[in-house]
Amino acid sequence: MTDFSILDLVPVRQGGTLGEAFDAATTLARTAEKVGCKRFWVAEHHAMEGIAGGATSVVLAHIGNATSTIRIGSGGIMLPNHTPFQIAEQFGTLDALFPGRVDLGLGRAPGAGPELQRALRKDLHRAAEMFPQDVVELMAFMAGETTIHPTPGLDAKPEFWMLGSSLFGAQLAAKLGMPYAFASHFAPDHLDGALELYRRDFQPSEAWEKPHVMAAMNLFVADTQDEAEYLASSQLQAFVSLRTGKPGKLPPPVRDYRGSLPSQAQAMLAHIGQASATGTPQQAADTVRAFIDRTGADEIIFGGSMYDPQARNRSLELAMDALGS
Repeated sequence: MTDFSILDLVPVRQGGTLGEAFDAATTLARTAEKVGCKRFWVAEHHAMEGIAGGATSVVLAHIGNATSTIRIGSGGIMLPNHTPFQIAEQFGTLDALFPGRVDLGLGRAPGAGPELQRALRKDLHRAAEMFPQDVVELMAFMAGETTIHPTPGLDAKPEFWMLGSSLFGAQLAAKLGMPYAFASHFAPDHLDGALELYRRDFQPSEAWEKPHVMAAMNLFVADTQDEAEYLASSQLQAFVSLRTGKPGKLPPPVRDYRGSLPSQAQAMLAHIGQASATGTPQQAADTVRAFIDRTGADEIIFGGSMYDPQARNRSLELAMDALGS
């Protein structure tokens, strides 16, 4: 049976506030828990006015307090931005607060220009080269295999995940015997190749005897196809703005947004939308099931920011009802 989860960027709307963004994330997490989702993950981004999940572990503590059973985690922590010891402390704290509920998804992408590198006091490209060693060191801190012990952090047991959108993450996840989550919701190109490599080269670990795959999809569900496309247009606008170097807060939806774009932009959205389920509940469920058949994914995690938080909650409710029928 396939498990379903939620990936949230904690979007900040145009005309909205940070407080409203955190409230919306909390409500979405409670909805996800109510409808039977397994996990609620928050993604780390920095210096982006439209994304409020930069202090990821703090946001997760807030979400954890607002829920009771759903797993909470990072989708992911970009380890080059941090030291392994700091992350051991942060997620050791979360593990102590919410035992048995914490996931630690790790990614390599620095995702930062010179200004942010200076602000973080990090050579992020050099740090990215050290990523495999840092992952091993982070695990060693929590396992008590180092001379210095993080407190909290020592003996913490979050569920470690490797995140990726290329063959690199698949290779490392296979070598370390970790579950692997692929970012197909925005980078679908290497999906099939990465999953094939990961499954072929997987080396069993103490935590995982066999490979375990999560794939990401965008989800936009409403009563009609037109309404779902309308709701999806906020994220599409945000993506186009990001790709054209003009990121900002999440804009209101626009009718027939795709049709208003030049052909090049339409092609770009069609390409990154290969892992998207947009439409009525039945249409979305059929798309999700076809994607599961294609990938053999053990889990699907749904992204998809909407300007109206209530619409996103309802989208999830409709989709989960259809997937369970």
